[in-house]
Amino acid sequence: MTIRRLCAVLRVRGKIDLLLVFFFAAGFAALPVLALLPSLWGFTAAWAVTYLADEALHSRAPGFVRRLATLQLSRTMRFAVRTVMLLALADRMDAPGAVLVTGLTVLSAHLLLVMMYSALHHAIRRRRVLPVIVRNLDMSGLDIPEHPPAFLYRRFLRKLLHLDLPAHAGVIVALATGTWYSAYIGCALTIGTTLAALTALLGRFRAVRRMPGRDAVIGEVNRRLAGYRPEVALYFSFAAVSQDFMYQVNMWIETLEQLDRRPVIVLRERASFRFLGRTRIPVVCVPKADDLAELELSGVRVVLYPGNAGKNVHMLRIAEAKHVFIGHGDSDKLASSNRVSKVYDEIWVAGRAGRDRYRRVRHAISDGAIVEVGRPQLAPVRLHTDHLPGPVPVVLYAPTWEGWSDDDCHTSLIPMGVPLVERLLAENVRIIYKPHPLTGKRSAKAAAADRRIRELLRADEDRHMADARPRLQEIRARLDEMSGRHEGDDAQQLRDARMPGPDGAAEWQELHAEWHRIFWASRSGARHHVILEQLPTLYECFNQADLLISDVSSVVADFVASLKPYVLTNAHDLRDEEFRAAYTTAGGAYLLDRACTRLPEILRSVREPLHDPMAPRRRTLKEYVLGPDHPTSMERFNAAVNDLADRSAAERAADLLAPLA
Repeated sequence: MTIRRLCAVLRVRGKIDLLLVFFFAAGFAALPVLALLPSLWGFTAAWAVTYLADEALHSRAPGFVRRLATLQLSRTMRFAVRTVMLLALADRMDAPGAVLVTGLTVLSAHLLLVMMYSALHHAIRRRRVLPVIVRNLDMSGLDIPEHPPAFLYRRFLRKLLHLDLPAHAGVIVALATGTWYSAYIGCALTIGTTLAALTALLGRFRAVRRMPGRDAVIGEVNRRLAGYRPEVALYFSFAAVSQDFMYQVNMWIETLEQLDRRPVIVLRERASFRFLGRTRIPVVCVPKADDLAELELSGVRVVLYPGNAGKNVHMLRIAEAKHVFIGHGDSDKLASSNRVSKVYDEIWVAGRAGRDRYRRVRHAISDGAIVEVGRPQLAPVRLHTDHLPGPVPVVLYAPTWEGWSDDDCHTSLIPMGVPLVERLLAENVRIIYKPHPLTGKRSAKAAAADRRIRELLRADEDRHMADARPRLQEIRARLDEMSGRHEGDDAQQLRDARMPGPDGAAEWQELHAEWHRIFWASRSGARHHVILEQLPTLYECFNQADLLISDVSSVVADFVASLKPYVLTNAHDLRDEEFRAAYTTAGGAYLLDRACTRLPEILRSVREPLHDPMAPRRRTLKEYVLGPDHPTSMERFNAAVNDLADRSAAERAADLLAPLA
């Protein structure tokens, strides 16, 4: 079995982690042997190795630790094994019966107290789960107890179990010296500190009993919403919320903040808050449908949906509002012309290409329900004429992911990703590799190709980041602070919620600009880049690139805004005419065959700008896909919101007057 395969099976990252696993396993295997021999110093060494390796694996290889738990080798079980082996060693070394009884009693009581602490911790955590959590609304009217101190609450099991160390150390010292008072002192310290921790948490439990109930929380949120009077809601739900999915919301925040109408963001999963970007817009997270039904959203005229999700029906039931599917990118994928979109009152697309895409879905979507609003998010994308190419062409390879099913698989990673990167490396270009955030979530083949490409490109990346890393981390910390993110539970989120202060948009933009400037400057000596985090943004990668290579996805449609040359992968080697007929964005693209034989000719469009036969087609395609430059996308989007909100209000007024007619 290869090292890479072994790492995958054990869920560790590399040779260092494998070495830790070896020490961990060897230490535990040696404990019973050394206890029965008996060998005090050998046992002590193995005992120490198990402690240290266990702690290191928790931070370096959490996947391996979770796999141990599935085998019933949880952290608690491992601590219990060490205790039993220590007592076996003491018995084999003829320790007095009083010492053995005391050790067994104290260490058993310690585990019992840990169980009681866990039950109390669970009760506190359950009481602090609230029906609604918010951001950017002043919730000071609710009396919410402060979060328990981190030293009592966070990673509590890890801390409590380690309180057995005084007792263990005392017994070992006693066995080494033959004087037993150290064993009694160690046992007293273990039981005393554990009791003290339990007593302290019990005090926090008394405080949390005054937590406001469901009706009080929803009532206060409704009073704040009534004062704010939202008119437009962005609604988002996804079954497995993570940073990988929240880009669907974050891409719309800046657009919402520029609307004439008062917006609110409605989320359905608690995890959403951890990955929501900075915004001054009120945000309401309501996990349960029954609680959502009680929110005061009667003034909302327009509801915007960036994704199709099952929980959308909980908002679609509001008949008084107009419901609009805005999506999270405009592409030739099936998701951009889904028949499910028929449930919405309107579908907003970037340009005429989106309208035509829905027209091809016969008898599904009325043409009158489609509105062309452009892509307001593309304002940061610089035009080809404003781009100064460097001495070495920069190629951005941004493949899409494998999709939820094989039928919807458009990624080039599996059939041609690795050979493509190898050919690019042979062509003397700089490569920026930015895979889709969901890459490898469903397909092991896609994950393997992604790993191989990272290995090919990352050889000289890290050494160019050492000097800049502290400042970049400092800026990221400040950006996270400004976004309102923290690790608190529902109650702490609500306690900390407040109306936004003076607008920090200027500082936010300055920090973003500084982060990107430092990032690219620090990597000026690096040959290639692997981009996996939220920063640098996709659009900043656009601005760095001379050429894009991608698959059928919204990335291509967005890149069209730059008018730079771009390439679509034709992994199935369809005829050019057939491929262009099937995919709108292929109209201005160079098409790359699976064997990449066309790559040298395609790169001429960058190396020799006058040899760029697709340039006129890209200019035509840009308006077709994204709409006209004037009025701006933001103006068109804002006008569409205003128009629909006015129509919604007029229809609501007509419904109220109808019984009087």
